[in-house]
Amino acid sequence: MSGDSDLSGLALLEALESGDLRVANPTVDGEWVVNAWVKEAILDIFRSSPTVSMGNELERSDYLRLDLRRMPFRDKELLSVRRFTKREGVRLVPGGSAVRRGVFLGEGVVCMPPMYANIGAWVGPGSMIDSHALVGSCAQIGSGVHLSAGVQIGGVLEPSGARPVICEDGVFVGGQAGLFEGVLVGARAVIAAGVVLTAGTRLYDLVEQRELSGSPGEPLRVPPGAVVTSATRPLEGAWAKERGLSGRCAVIRKYRDAHTDAATALEDALR
Repeated sequence: MSGDSDLSGLALLEALESGDLRVANPTVDGEWVVNAWVKEAILDIFRSSPTVSMGNELERSDYLRLDLRRMPFRDKELLSVRRFTKREGVRLVPGGSAVRRGVFLGEGVVCMPPMYANIGAWVGPGSMIDSHALVGSCAQIGSGVHLSAGVQIGGVLEPSGARPVICEDGVFVGGQAGLFEGVLVGARAVIAAGVVLTAGTRLYDLVEQRELSGSPGEPLRVPPGAVVTSATRPLEGAWAKERGLSGRCAVIRKYRDAHTDAATALEDALR
């Protein structure tokens, strides 16, 4: 399915949820193509769908035993919270998580509470979204990815041609890390706890002795298998040097090896 801008809002959401439609698709040569018309259609839902009270439409919670009819939920009529059945094979652990309409979660995805996934996001089979993690609108998360506790994956709807944040297969993102503004993390890369990457972040590769950077039009790409950690570098200027001031930066300390695999492995018992 491609380029069908005549899809109704409900049909669009169902196509996104089934995985038949994506905001961005990988190509055979490893590049990514953004389907701008899909983002435009999502934006049209926000424009055309009325804001309504949703509390009266929700049934009593089977998990928390709370009367959700008393909750003052108000949102766009088409954008309610997704419900999952055994057929999807998703494990949504009780405790305050929410997955919005228009999100694809592959078989075997585990959602730990509280987490949130926004419209247009795509999360591949076998991935884990840990507690307090956010998967922003249109983010593309591959298979076997681990988003640790507190991870923030930024969302993007406008401009329609802008690349969303992408984590390719097997990526590990450590706790409290943040990926924003269309950053692309290559397959099996590791982003250490607390690292924040944006479109224009300068990434220092200590292994290959090179500097990687991006821009709003061509956001940063983290190489496949890279292990990215935080570091500091001296700030420029005599005043800063006199005071020994340093700024935070991101560095590639090594590329993934057997030791890294062992340190980032997910316990089968958690699934």
